[in-house]
Amino acid sequence: MDQSFMKEKPVIPLVITMAIPMTISMLVNSLYNIIDSFYVAKISEQAMTALSLVYPAQNLLIAVTVGFAIGMNAVISYYLGAGLKKLADTTATLGLFFNILHSFLIGMLCIIGMPAFLGRFSSDPEILRLGTQYARIVFLFAIPNGAGVSYEKMFQAIGRMKVSMVSMLVGCIVNIILDPLMIFGFGPIPAMGIEGAAWATGTGQVVSLVIYLAVYFKDSDNIPVKISLKNLQDSGKTLKKIYGIGIPASLNLALPSFMIMVLNGILAAYSASYVLVLGAYYKLQTFIYLTGNGIVQGMRPICGYNYGAGEYKRVKAIFKAGLELISVVMLAGTVLCLLIPDRLIGIFTSNQETVLLGKEALLIICRGFILSGVSVTISGVFEGLGKGVESLLISLIRYLVVLLPLAFLFSRFQGAAGVWQAFWVTELVAAVLSIVLFGRVMEKISKEKR
Repeated sequence: MDQSFMKEKPVIPLVITMAIPMTISMLVNSLYNIIDSFYVAKISEQAMTALSLVYPAQNLLIAVTVGFAIGMNAVISYYLGAGLKKLADTTATLGLFFNILHSFLIGMLCIIGMPAFLGRFSSDPEILRLGTQYARIVFLFAIPNGAGVSYEKMFQAIGRMKVSMVSMLVGCIVNIILDPLMIFGFGPIPAMGIEGAAWATGTGQVVSLVIYLAVYFKDSDNIPVKISLKNLQDSGKTLKKIYGIGIPASLNLALPSFMIMVLNGILAAYSASYVLVLGAYYKLQTFIYLTGNGIVQGMRPICGYNYGAGEYKRVKAIFKAGLELISVVMLAGTVLCLLIPDRLIGIFTSNQETVLLGKEALLIICRGFILSGVSVTISGVFEGLGKGVESLLISLIRYLVVLLPLAFLFSRFQGAAGVWQAFWVTELVAAVLSIVLFGRVMEKISKEKR
């Protein structure tokens, strides 16, 4: 399959057509997470608590496998753009093998260590029993999950976004259908409780992988990247490139969880209601930033391909187009938060006092949405260019280095409201520093061209 459309098609239509499939699949995936929690909550409050306690370990697996696959994605795109097909083959082969290895090691570690891990957060024997049951099954599917993520990013790297969309969609729909059937039982299917939720999740992951494999083998003539042990040219250098992007990308994905944990500690000193508000905000934020993240996923392989092809002016055009599109999305999110903040928070609680606290939070935090579009876009471009360290630096600013000290400092003067103020101030600082970083990187790239 000819990849030249990545450097020939008009930029804005290209970014949109690459972004739409990923946005749709991410939307369905977010919907699945909500539906999954809804059904598990119907088992018991203890089951929901167990699921919540296991989630950080699942998030670790996601962060490592997706982060490494982002590195694989960027390197494949770069090599294809540079016309180095054999090195692109090497990248895909190494990426798949090492992500399966990562998945196996993390999955086994989580299964073995889960009882001790859960015991650090709860002494309730029922929660410990349910959490261990769920983890024992869901982490058995770590390998097909890691392999599926690798194929997903490989297909994205070659511009086959619809394959990723269909695979993710079908996997999520299978999850959604099987959840109630396996949790509560139906016909010959026995009621399995929280174990049923784990089996439904694992089955969906296997179905996604099967679709990727079917397309890969059936349409192999039109897939420019081949996975084979014969394709291991210059393996050490290639693996170093993948990890050079993949490790920062994994940390990028893990940082928000750490940030929420610290902010919860600050907010809990004022009221448990503020902790609920922060949790509700992050669920809302997932949907607000969903389209923005879809645009970033569409931009990443295009940037990598054009960088490899030496089309540096087009890289800048892709950045500009992505920034314009993401800014529109962030503006829409800002308007929603300004017009109906109480209704948005009301989705997660019926307590009017908490709704008022959440309304105040949204009205303050949303000031930074449009500003965040700058750092989100630049971070995505950096990943596409293989500049993983620069991308990580932006995330460290947004989630750790600036936000947490400001949240603590401002809360000393304004209470919980100071934490919300820290969000938009951090986005302002991150936007300025991102622009400076972007200017330096593009100047360096221009010198490379000369």
